[in-house]
Amino acid sequence: MKTQIKICGLSTEASIDAAIDAGATHIGLVHFEKSPRHVPLERAAELRNHAGNRVKTVLLLVNADPKLTGLAIDKVKPDVLQFHGSETPEWLKLVADNSGLEIWKALGVRDRPTLAKSSRYVGAADRLLFDAPARALPGGTGTSFDWSLLAGHDHQLPWGLAGGLDPENVTEALATTHAPLVDVSSGVESAPGVKQVDRIAAFCQAVREFDASK
Repeated sequence: MKTQIKICGLSTEASIDAAIDAGATHIGLVHFEKSPRHVPLERAAELRNHAGNRVKTVLLLVNADPKLTGLAIDKVKPDVLQFHGSETPEWLKLVADNSGLEIWKALGVRDRPTLAKSSRYVGAADRLLFDAPARALPGGTGTSFDWSLLAGHDHQLPWGLAGGLDPENVTEALATTHAPLVDVSSGVESAPGVKQVDRIAAFCQAVREFDASK
């Protein structure tokens, strides 16, 4: 089965084109002011329009209040809404029911009990993203977690792997976890928020080569 690829934290038309040309299935736009990858909603809407139907656009929010969440949905019109804070299953379900959007929830993985708790999002999220535990920022920090924790885990929802992935380690990550989707941000950058076209291409190529080897 073809692994899905999300290139997150994009902020230019050129980086979106690079991701699509390399074979990404999803692009991520970050609306969180503390992030070096933050894009205002007006800019996010422009980037989403540029991507069009060529790829699925994911809008990332962190503990956004109802007003901001509604405004973000109306302005950007993403395909997917990704929550990357301490949002509850109840809130996710409310957003899903009122927006009709695909809902993703990122979860920081510290240990197996953390994974066990992920089942509470069944019926609330369409996909879980297993990421490194939050530090100063909730994501995009370039740190990974112990991928072996996912070995043998009974996934009750579609899921993806994030946190510290890059062109050099994504093959190992896939071999260890068999993730159906991989999500990269800082691993394809030359500096925080500055995407490198060649690293985006290398990341996608590594994933496709892994797929071909199965």
